[in-house]
Amino acid sequence: MIDRRSLLATLPSLLAAPSAIALGLRPAEAAAIGDPAGFDRFLAGVRAEARRDGIAPATLDRALHGLTPNQEVLRRERHQPEFTMTWAHYQRLLITPQRIAAGKAAWRENRALFGRVEQRFGVGPGVILGIWGIESTFGTQTGNFQVVDTLATLGFAGTRPGFFRSELIAALRILNDGDITPGRMTGSYAGAMGQPQFMPSSYLHYAVDFTGNGRRNIWTSVPDVLASVANYLARNGWHAQQGSEGLDREGLEWGAPALLPPGYAPRVGNRMLPVAGWERLGVRPARAGALARTTPVRLVRPAGVDGPAYLVTADFDAIRRYNPSDFYALAVGLLGRKILA
Repeated sequence: MIDRRSLLATLPSLLAAPSAIALGLRPAEAAAIGDPAGFDRFLAGVRAEARRDGIAPATLDRALHGLTPNQEVLRRERHQPEFTMTWAHYQRLLITPQRIAAGKAAWRENRALFGRVEQRFGVGPGVILGIWGIESTFGTQTGNFQVVDTLATLGFAGTRPGFFRSELIAALRILNDGDITPGRMTGSYAGAMGQPQFMPSSYLHYAVDFTGNGRRNIWTSVPDVLASVANYLARNGWHAQQGSEGLDREGLEWGAPALLPPGYAPRVGNRMLPVAGWERLGVRPARAGALARTTPVRLVRPAGVDGPAYLVTADFDAIRRYNPSDFYALAVGLLGRKILA
């Protein structure tokens, strides 16, 4: 990361049209990252707010000293892919043979741990493996951006400054608690942290010290990672399921593939109906017994009328609290199932 003196020395070229265009910044944004006085005022305001929240001056000195706006963070924020991805493309991208194989290895290595997590939180291994695999490829791809640096940049010059400023305050609270040091608090270019890719506010609400060592470590502690994901789901509507004779335990969780009658046209919209109610409409689980007939479900058709269909339970919506996308929730569920198969 360049320091403020270097930034000032390069300011003329930074604000020249070719450099600003290369960074993908509008003129006002280019001026913002070249405005050290404005950034200092922003940090002073953050420091004052954090002090009012009880964050120690020493913590703020360690975390905020020498920060400058990170140009790479802003470039990536401006260059997110802007296209409509089909379900087929999304599924091929995330549910790969390599990720399934890595997931099977992670499952074998941590099977006893998954059992302890399920016993405490009521969340089975499939959905945790799905989230862990998609978010960070089982801890191998967590991002190497400094979180405080990233959030300060986005809070000052990003497209959602209020959101990222609040996340910066949350990150400072984490540092003040002593769970991690500023140098080890790493994540994505948007500030999502560690193996489960929690934003700092989610960390404060859901991260778990499952090892009992006094620190919640979602960066390198697999027990804390798995327990934190399980806690997130359990506190956002996941229902612990009890297996019963003749029913697949997987089907008692997020849902199951469905079969539709020829020419099926929706008649009930996105409503939740018991499986038996859907069967009266001609819609049924693809495998008999995959879902109890009393289980409330809704119909999801990720590729539209010509693609696959799924009957999904309330637990599917708990996954969507992690990422509000049907594509994401389906990928999590299907990846977890393939790993456990």
